[in-house]
Amino acid sequence: MDVQDEQSEDGMKELWQGGHSFLSDEEERRVLFAALDSFRQYRRAAHHNVTHRRRQNFYALPTTQWQLLAAPPFSILSSFDRVDDAIDANADIASEILKASLEAFGLQSDPPDPAMNWKGAAKPSDIDKARSTIRQLYRDWSAEGADERSKSFEPVLSNLANLFPKEDKGTTKVLVPGSGLGRLAFEVYKLGYEVEGNELSYHQLMTSNWILNNVVADQQFDLYPFALTFSNHTSRENQLKCVKIPDVHPSTELDVSNSTMPTHATGRMSMTAADFVVLYGDEKYHKNFDAVVTVFFVDTAPNVLRYIEVIHNCLKDGGYWINLGPLLWHFEESRGPPAERGNSRQNPAEEKALATTRAAKERQAKVGIEEPGSIELTNEEVLLLVERMGFNIQSHHLQEGTGYIQDPESMLRNLYSVSHWVARKV
Repeated sequence: MDVQDEQSEDGMKELWQGGHSFLSDEEERRVLFAALDSFRQYRRAAHHNVTHRRRQNFYALPTTQWQLLAAPPFSILSSFDRVDDAIDANADIASEILKASLEAFGLQSDPPDPAMNWKGAAKPSDIDKARSTIRQLYRDWSAEGADERSKSFEPVLSNLANLFPKEDKGTTKVLVPGSGLGRLAFEVYKLGYEVEGNELSYHQLMTSNWILNNVVADQQFDLYPFALTFSNHTSRENQLKCVKIPDVHPSTELDVSNSTMPTHATGRMSMTAADFVVLYGDEKYHKNFDAVVTVFFVDTAPNVLRYIEVIHNCLKDGGYWINLGPLLWHFEESRGPPAERGNSRQNPAEEKALATTRAAKERQAKVGIEEPGSIELTNEEVLLLVERMGFNIQSHHLQEGTGYIQDPESMLRNLYSVSHWVARKV
């Protein structure tokens, strides 16, 4: 599949069909421009917040103490310089994402029209999202993240392969909600299925567009995933570990996959940018997919009943819902999700703003994340609910020891027991 050719011709505005215009709504532009500007500000903000402030605090120590730490074997000031170099490498990635996104949206770096001026739009929370998104590239697109990916992806990919025979792959339609940086949808595509990813976060969408359509070789960029934090490191070398991204060249891999399939790539892989509940609850998607694959997604719902309803709506009769993930309910006590988790997990306020502006005018009865009310259920209750709402649980188990953007050498590692099930629509 040559996604790049398709994208260069029509742009993300055409490839990402979310039922809305990206630039026609003022609030929509604000959120989009904030995401663009956050990648522009990444370098300056990281240098200021990570090393500049630490140097100030370092020199505030008693003179004899900072001099001790400045000398070998500690060489703390040299470590700060190395962190600055790592920030610049990560910022080069941010600049590439920004460049690709401006081109895809048809925006100028210095727009003459004040209404199209995106610079200065980012708030600190937007820059935090850019930072966590770039860090997520470690999980999704580095060789070092393969073990973590395999624990989340391989079980569901194995389910797909077992449920849908090889000869039917080209006509099997799979939906991947919360597709994040696109790696799971990419792997589903490589297996030969027709796949549609769905994502709400502009940060995630821009980065997945860049990695899938704009990098020219594998291992093209240096990424320092853990350099910007200073806690729980066993050594400076661990903190300043460099990985190469991407671990594979997506276009090359997709071309290989496409060469064995009768259906052209442009008919087998697509992405939508929209609130999952609003878009896929629509009659247009009724009984449209053979399978829905949700990985680290279910707990992003304020009201999980709506997710279940929408998945039931868009699955064909007899279709399969394959799920794997924890239940870290993101709207519990109105708390935002942890910064290290991707797949639209970064800021409920942004999700609400996006859902409102994209849906309100044409779908006021379907307000997605904006719907009032929320509920947090146990795993046992979720499974009972799935069966009550039109599914038959075919298999289920709790899988231990699954991480999310975890440094394997960190002194603190959070591991999830994830709920893995296969449910059939009845």
